[in-house]
Amino acid sequence: PGITKEQRLGVENLMKKAFANLEGDLAGTYFPLTGMNEAVRQQLVDDHFLFVSGDPNLKVAGMERDWPEGRGIFHNKEKTFLTWVNEEDQLRIISMGKGGDVKGVFDRLARGIKAVGDSVKTESGKDFMMSEKYGYIHSCPTNLGTGMRASVHIDLPGWTKLGLPVLQARCEELHLQPRGTRGESGGQTGVTYDISNKHRLGYSEVELVQKMIDGVNMLYKEDVALCQAHGI
Repeated sequence: PGITKEQRLGVENLMKKAFANLEGDLAGTYFPLTGMNEAVRQQLVDDHFLFVSGDPNLKVAGMERDWPEGRGIFHNKEKTFLTWVNEEDQLRIISMGKGGDVKGVFDRLARGIKAVGDSVKTESGKDFMMSEKYGYIHSCPTNLGTGMRASVHIDLPGWTKLGLPVLQARCEELHLQPRGTRGESGGQTGVTYDISNKHRLGYSEVELVQKMIDGVNMLYKEDVALCQAHGI
């Protein structure tokens, strides 16, 4: 939150150079928010990649100063590997894919984090800021630790029938967090939920992914039973 305009632009310029070094399935294009043409902006909106201004919490924290200068989005050709630059954190590295290949998505994330980190090191001589005790440093305290949120989109008509508070209580027991598919503050629509690990701190990345997988499988199994019970 305390970043200056000059520092933000410095991060963006460093990342432009770092992204240019990425190879193979991680190679792609960087799209700065400043001066973005309408066709590119609309495509990023359609792909659900574009982050926007207006979050009241970020505004109060001063994280939308000089908007949109110094911000941007990188993605590979397949649109399965993304990095947000200077959104809430200086970097947010994302791996995604359709279907249930969680291992493949996690493998791409691990390779991507290493490739981006190595490229940043090559260009600047600096490593990612990380504490042995507290993990990665983030703007939001809830991300302290691994900073990793592993999620899947899943239809849960049975749980929807019981109501969101009931689903939230069950997710709490499973150490999961349900969200709408429009993101953290986008609200819930229909029967599709974004289910992710609740914790970031005190567990390894592999443990958190496994916790998400086990929990989602349990929710699905219970949802099948609820659908049968309610004739859905």
